[in-house]
Amino acid sequence: MLEASGICKKYRKKEILKDAELLVAPGMCLGIVGRNGCGKTTLLSILAGARKAERGEIRFDGKDAVRHPEVFRQGAAYVPQENPLIEDLSVLDNLKLWYRGDRKALARDLENGPAAMLGMNDLLRQTVSRLSGGMKKRLSIACSLAEHAPYLILDEPGAALDMECKSVIRSYLQDYLRGGGGVLLASHEMEELSVCTNLAVLRDGVLHPVSRKLSAQELVTYF
Repeated sequence: MLEASGICKKYRKKEILKDAELLVAPGMCLGIVGRNGCGKTTLLSILAGARKAERGEIRFDGKDAVRHPEVFRQGAAYVPQENPLIEDLSVLDNLKLWYRGDRKALARDLENGPAAMLGMNDLLRQTVSRLSGGMKKRLSIACSLAEHAPYLILDEPGAALDMECKSVIRSYLQDYLRGGGGVLLASHEMEELSVCTNLAVLRDGVLHPVSRKLSAQELVTYF
């Protein structure tokens, strides 16, 4: 269980998050939507341990991540909007860096794990700078899952990707959920949000649960 409560964050005098709270259970995908600049990226980066909040509690399966930052690495795999890869290295070298030298684990994943499902086997010798945006996104997800964390946090994973790459990522997320993983997903795309079991709108710094059956037009009225 990923649980967060009382999450507050300010930039200068502007309060971006105001006592935001959420819960993601195993097998659950929570989609977060809202206007540009409403704080989605800030919230996800805090939940992944990449930024600090002014206050608030974050727990992964009951473990306090705020007081014990190593819990973030154990609990969450984070895929930010920005490309976290080292462009001058090969796909294989990027994977090796994230797998912390455990070659057996990497070999297993290249055989039947996330790296294999995301199509990395045919790209291992290619330099990252030569990959398409979609392939870089697939590699970013594969790298983030190197520790096999139980919760996956994705910030706009399908942005600017072609239909094939979006389909591959959606298929992987569905498989990840069936395996008991939990997903937290920020997106503007209804097709991507179709994977979600729950939806919430981030408005005025607070998360507001809404029906996942809403159309795009209906959803926008909650922004």
